[in-house]
Amino acid sequence: MFLAEEWTLVSETGIATRSQFLGHIASGDLTHSMMEPVTEPQVLLLDGTAVSTARIVNTAHYRGNRIDADEWTTDVFVRRGGRWLCVNTHITPAAQS
Repeated sequence: MFLAEEWTLVSETGIATRSQFLGHIASGDLTHSMMEPVTEPQVLLLDGTAVSTARIVNTAHYRGNRIDADEWTTDVFVRRGGRWLCVNTHITPAAQS
């Protein structure tokens, strides 16, 4: 798994912890049937830290409700023990043009 223990997800509904997010997946409440990049990720490397930003479209299903999303996603990774681990993900709805 590439999520660090302290990973958090920031979205329009607030902050979710790793255990909350993985709990939704384990229970079957949250699934994704499609996830595709719209843009190539822009990656910034800074001495053991990487920040990746890209636009993503996806189709999620949460408790039986379909959610189609077009989002900008920023992920922050840190290098630990020879591995890159994500410590934070921030998603922002993309403006419709």
